[in-house]
Amino acid sequence: MKVPKSVANLIEAFEQLPGIGPKTAARLTYYLLHAPDSLSQKFSEALGELKTKTKICSICQNITETDPCEVCEDVSRDRSIICVVEDPLDVWAIEKSGSFNGLYHVLHGVIAPLDNIGPEELKIRELLPRLKDPSTSSGRSPIKEIVLATNPSMEGEATAMYIQRLVKPLKIRTTRIARGIPIGAELEYADEVTLRRAFEGRKDF
Repeated sequence: MKVPKSVANLIEAFEQLPGIGPKTAARLTYYLLHAPDSLSQKFSEALGELKTKTKICSICQNITETDPCEVCEDVSRDRSIICVVEDPLDVWAIEKSGSFNGLYHVLHGVIAPLDNIGPEELKIRELLPRLKDPSTSSGRSPIKEIVLATNPSMEGEATAMYIQRLVKPLKIRTTRIARGIPIGAELEYADEVTLRRAFEGRKDF
Protein backbone atom coordinates (compact mmCIF):
# COMPACT_ATOMS: atom_id res chain seq x y z
CA MET A 1 0.00 0.00 0.00
CA LYS A 2 1.39 3.36 -1.03
CA VAL A 3 1.68 6.09 1.60
CA PRO A 4 -0.44 9.18 0.73
CA LYS A 5 1.72 11.94 -0.78
CA SER A 6 0.80 14.49 1.92
CA VAL A 7 1.86 12.04 4.65
CA ALA A 8 5.09 11.14 2.87
CA ASN A 9 5.93 14.81 2.39
CA LEU A 10 5.61 15.55 6.12
CA ILE A 11 7.67 12.47 7.04
CA GLU A 12 10.36 13.62 4.65
CA ALA A 13 10.26 17.12 6.13
CA PHE A 14 10.67 15.80 9.69
CA GLU A 15 13.65 13.70 8.54
CA GLN A 16 15.48 16.90 7.61
CA LEU A 17 15.58 17.90 11.29
CA PRO A 18 18.73 17.01 13.32
CA GLY A 19 18.33 13.89 15.43
CA ILE A 20 15.13 12.77 13.67
CA GLY A 21 15.36 9.42 11.89
CA PRO A 22 12.79 7.79 9.57
CA LYS A 23 10.92 5.97 12.37
CA THR A 24 10.67 9.04 14.61
CA ALA A 25 9.60 11.14 11.62
CA ALA A 26 6.85 8.65 10.83
CA ARG A 27 5.65 8.54 14.46
CA LEU A 28 5.46 12.34 14.65
CA THR A 29 3.57 12.49 11.37
CA TYR A 30 0.97 9.89 12.35
CA TYR A 31 0.59 11.52 15.76
CA LEU A 32 -0.31 14.82 14.10
CA LEU A 33 -2.56 12.97 11.66
CA HIS A 34 -4.69 11.63 14.55
CA ALA A 35 -4.32 14.67 16.83
CA PRO A 36 -7.18 17.17 17.24
CA ASP A 37 -7.46 19.72 14.44
CA SER A 38 -6.69 22.50 16.92
CA LEU A 39 -3.22 21.03 17.61
CA SER A 40 -2.41 20.65 13.92
CA GLN A 41 -3.57 24.21 13.28
CA LYS A 42 -1.48 25.53 16.20
CA PHE A 43 1.54 23.64 14.92
CA SER A 44 1.07 25.05 11.42
CA GLU A 45 0.68 28.64 12.65
CA ALA A 46 3.68 28.42 14.99
CA LEU A 47 5.86 27.05 12.19
CA GLY A 48 4.78 29.85 9.87
CA GLU A 49 5.45 32.55 12.47
CA LEU A 50 8.88 31.08 13.17
CA LYS A 51 10.15 32.59 9.94
CA THR A 52 7.89 35.61 9.51
CA LYS A 53 8.12 37.08 13.03
CA THR A 54 11.67 36.28 14.15
CA LYS A 55 14.86 38.11 13.26
CA ILE A 56 18.47 38.42 14.39
CA CYS A 57 19.26 41.09 16.99
CA SER A 58 21.60 43.58 15.34
CA ILE A 59 23.60 43.89 18.58
CA CYS A 60 23.96 40.46 20.21
CA GLN A 61 22.90 38.27 17.24
CA ASN A 62 20.32 36.39 19.32
CA ILE A 63 16.96 35.29 17.90
CA THR A 64 14.30 37.89 18.67
CA GLU A 65 11.02 39.41 17.53
CA THR A 66 12.23 42.96 18.22
CA ASP A 67 15.47 44.66 17.27
CA PRO A 68 17.30 45.28 19.56
CA CYS A 69 16.20 42.30 21.64
CA GLU A 70 14.77 42.49 25.17
CA VAL A 71 18.12 41.68 26.80
CA CYS A 72 20.04 44.37 24.91
CA GLU A 73 17.29 46.90 25.70
CA ASP A 74 17.13 46.05 29.42
CA VAL A 75 18.85 48.93 31.25
CA SER A 76 18.87 46.96 34.52
CA ARG A 77 21.44 44.47 33.19
CA ASP A 78 25.18 44.77 33.78
CA ARG A 79 26.37 46.29 30.51
CA SER A 80 30.07 45.89 31.35
CA ILE A 81 30.12 42.11 30.83
CA ILE A 82 29.37 40.03 27.73
CA CYS A 83 28.82 36.27 27.74
CA VAL A 84 29.76 34.66 24.41
CA VAL A 85 27.76 31.52 23.56
CA GLU A 86 27.45 29.18 20.60
CA ASP A 87 23.73 29.43 19.86
CA PRO A 88 20.43 30.94 21.08
CA LEU A 89 19.55 27.80 23.06
CA ASP A 90 22.55 28.53 25.29
CA VAL A 91 21.17 32.01 26.06
CA TRP A 92 17.80 30.57 27.00
CA ALA A 93 19.45 27.95 29.24
CA ILE A 94 21.55 30.55 31.07
CA GLU A 95 18.59 32.90 31.46
CA LYS A 96 16.50 30.06 32.89
CA SER A 97 19.19 29.40 35.50
CA GLY A 98 19.10 33.03 36.66
CA SER A 99 22.88 32.93 37.12
CA PHE A 100 23.89 35.78 34.81
CA ASN A 101 22.73 39.38 34.50
CA GLY A 102 25.01 40.77 31.82
CA LEU A 103 24.75 40.92 28.04
CA TYR A 104 25.22 38.18 25.45
CA HIS A 105 26.80 37.58 22.09
CA VAL A 106 25.67 34.59 20.00
CA LEU A 107 28.17 33.09 17.56
CA HIS A 108 25.72 30.79 15.75
CA GLY A 109 28.17 27.91 15.71
CA VAL A 110 31.80 27.04 16.42
CA ILE A 111 34.99 26.81 14.40
CA ALA A 112 34.95 23.33 12.85
CA PRO A 113 37.53 22.82 10.07
CA LEU A 114 36.27 19.31 9.28
CA ASP A 115 32.87 20.82 8.45
CA ASN A 116 34.44 23.72 6.56
CA ILE A 117 33.30 26.21 9.21
CA GLY A 118 35.85 28.93 9.86
CA PRO A 119 35.73 32.17 11.89
CA GLU A 120 34.26 33.99 8.88
CA GLU A 121 31.11 31.86 9.03
CA LEU A 122 30.46 32.84 12.66
CA LYS A 123 29.27 36.10 14.22
CA ILE A 124 32.74 36.94 15.54
CA ARG A 125 33.30 40.08 13.46
CA GLU A 126 30.09 41.52 14.98
CA LEU A 127 31.54 41.11 18.49
CA LEU A 128 34.64 43.27 18.10
CA PRO A 129 32.87 46.65 17.54
CA ARG A 130 30.99 46.08 20.81
CA LEU A 131 34.31 46.03 22.66
CA LYS A 132 35.47 49.45 21.46
CA ASP A 133 34.08 52.78 22.64
CA PRO A 134 34.70 55.50 20.02
CA SER A 135 33.00 58.10 22.25
CA THR A 136 35.93 58.19 24.70
CA SER A 137 39.25 59.87 23.95
CA SER A 138 41.12 57.15 25.81
CA GLY A 139 39.60 54.48 23.58
CA ARG A 140 39.06 52.25 26.62
CA SER A 141 36.38 49.64 26.22
CA PRO A 142 33.12 50.00 28.19
CA ILE A 143 33.29 46.21 28.51
CA LYS A 144 35.22 45.01 31.56
CA GLU A 145 34.85 41.26 31.11
CA ILE A 146 34.08 38.70 28.43
CA VAL A 147 32.86 35.29 29.55
CA LEU A 148 33.59 32.56 27.00
CA ALA A 149 30.75 30.07 27.44
CA THR A 150 31.25 27.84 24.42
CA ASN A 151 30.78 24.12 25.01
CA PRO A 152 33.75 22.11 26.40
CA SER A 153 34.23 20.25 23.10
CA MET A 154 37.31 20.41 20.87
CA GLU A 155 35.50 22.86 18.59
CA GLY A 156 34.22 24.90 21.51
CA GLU A 157 37.69 25.13 23.04
CA ALA A 158 39.25 26.12 19.71
CA THR A 159 36.63 28.83 19.23
CA ALA A 160 37.17 30.18 22.76
CA MET A 161 40.94 30.30 22.21
CA TYR A 162 40.51 32.10 18.89
CA ILE A 163 38.31 34.79 20.46
CA GLN A 164 40.67 35.09 23.44
CA ARG A 165 43.55 35.89 21.07
CA LEU A 166 41.47 38.53 19.28
CA VAL A 167 40.43 40.19 22.53
CA LYS A 168 43.83 40.08 24.26
CA PRO A 169 45.19 43.31 22.69
CA LEU A 170 42.15 45.20 24.03
CA LYS A 171 43.20 44.49 27.64
CA ILE A 172 39.74 43.20 28.56
CA ARG A 173 39.45 40.53 31.24
CA THR A 174 38.56 37.24 29.55
CA THR A 175 37.18 34.34 31.58
CA ARG A 176 36.02 30.80 30.77
CA ILE A 177 33.05 29.11 32.42
CA ALA A 178 34.07 26.40 34.90
CA ARG A 179 33.84 22.76 33.91
CA GLY A 180 33.82 19.69 36.09
CA ILE A 181 31.69 16.98 37.69
CA PRO A 182 27.93 17.65 37.30
CA ILE A 183 25.60 17.40 40.29
CA GLY A 184 24.43 13.82 40.81
CA ALA A 185 27.29 12.26 38.84
CA GLU A 186 29.81 9.73 40.17
CA LEU A 187 33.58 10.17 39.89
CA GLU A 188 34.18 6.64 38.59
CA TYR A 189 32.15 7.40 35.46
CA ALA A 190 33.80 10.75 34.67
CA ASP A 191 36.31 10.91 31.83
CA GLU A 192 39.92 12.05 32.33
CA VAL A 193 39.41 15.51 30.80
CA THR A 194 36.38 16.24 33.00
CA LEU A 195 38.25 15.16 36.13
CA ARG A 196 41.27 17.28 35.22
CA ARG A 197 39.08 20.34 34.63
CA ALA A 198 37.31 19.71 37.94
CA PHE A 199 40.60 19.75 39.84
CA GLU A 200 41.86 22.79 37.95
CA GLY A 201 38.70 24.69 38.83
CA ARG A 202 38.56 23.73 42.50
CA LYS A 203 37.90 26.50 45.05
CA ASP A 204 37.69 27.03 48.82
CA PHE A 205 34.84 25.19 50.52
